Amino acid sequence: MPVITNIDDLKRLHRRRTPRMFYDYCESGSWTEQTFRENTSDFSKLRLRQRIAVDMANRTTASTMVGQEVAMPVALAPVGLCGMQNADGEIKAARAAEKFGVPFCLSTMSICSIEDVAEHTEKPFWFQVYTLKDDDFMKRLFARAKDAKCSALVITVDLQIMGQRHKDLKNGLSAPPKFTAASIANLATKVPWGLEMLRTRRRFFGNIVGHAKGVSNPGSLAAWTAEAFDQRLDWERIREFRSWWDGPVILKGILDVEDARKAADVGADAIVVSNHGGRQLDGALSSIRMLPQIVDAVGDRIEVHFDSGIRSGQDVLKALALGAKGTMIGRAWVHGLGAMGEAGVTKALQVIHKELDTTMALIGKRDVRDLGRDVLLIPKDFSGDWA
Repeated sequence: MPVITNIDDLKRLHRRRTPRMFYDYCESGSWTEQTFRENTSDFSKLRLRQRIAVDMANRTTASTMVGQEVAMPVALAPVGLCGMQNADGEIKAARAAEKFGVPFCLSTMSICSIEDVAEHTEKPFWFQVYTLKDDDFMKRLFARAKDAKCSALVITVDLQIMGQRHKDLKNGLSAPPKFTAASIANLATKVPWGLEMLRTRRRFFGNIVGHAKGVSNPGSLAAWTAEAFDQRLDWERIREFRSWWDGPVILKGILDVEDARKAADVGADAIVVSNHGGRQLDGALSSIRMLPQIVDAVGDRIEVHFDSGIRSGQDVLKALALGAKGTMIGRAWVHGLGAMGEAGVTKALQVIHKELDTTMALIGKRDVRDLGRDVLLIPKDFSGDWA
């Protein structure tokens, strides 16, 4: 067993173990991937202030996110197709998050269904929905999430139309994978993955196939998906979705100050500053560059969370220091899942927690809730000096 000390170690194992189309689905962005790259590289522009001779005993990373107690302010972000990264992947990830004491958010585009995850976990999890046109499907989806006792609803608001991801198109991404000469050749090198997939019955989009009108098999799913997303989405429609759910609502995909203000106006409990991991609008600023001005604009009105680009506990710390009350990790936990299943997700959380805790000690902070901009050295032009 290799020694795992950082997320890149898990990433390398993930790449070796998982079919190319599913690894690339995780580790790619749209168009030129500029925003995808800068989501991570811009963290390095923020430097930390080392402090000494401060009592560092009894440190704590415990906090809350939308009123829920968490072992550290990190949630597993909703990521589609995770049951293709590792058999029954969403169940494994939810179990790991539950044991660690952080929220798990299930994607609508998961392989394991809401009911599957609820059956195999003991504590409530979060559920993510898209802004789709089909009210009947959406209302039944909300009802299923309520029946599963989901504790928060995450509404993704930055996917009215899908950004183009070249690798997915070239790989012929599908669940289960379509058999072409290229995919068969690649699958032949991933025997352990294939044997695990043969032992599970969960190989399709469990929240959609058999639930959406006219979608009874993967073939009909493609046509439904092409028509499902609502390009006419506006704030009144988001307000309507909010009225369908009587628990905490989190709007994910905010990257503009004006949109953050409108999100607060429609009654959301929290927003997630996110550019969808660089998978939607390429050429947009990184999430970490946009975070400070959004916190300054609405941080006193609504809980601000952060997503896109986190690969370490230091990244988590920097986002919290800039004012986020919670963070979401996506690729970091998926690399763990693809590499080692449930144990890999646990390892990813352990790596991030250790980095967060150790860095807190070295900058002189004992409580994660006390992090502020005073622990950072921030370039004067960090958010950009734009005309």
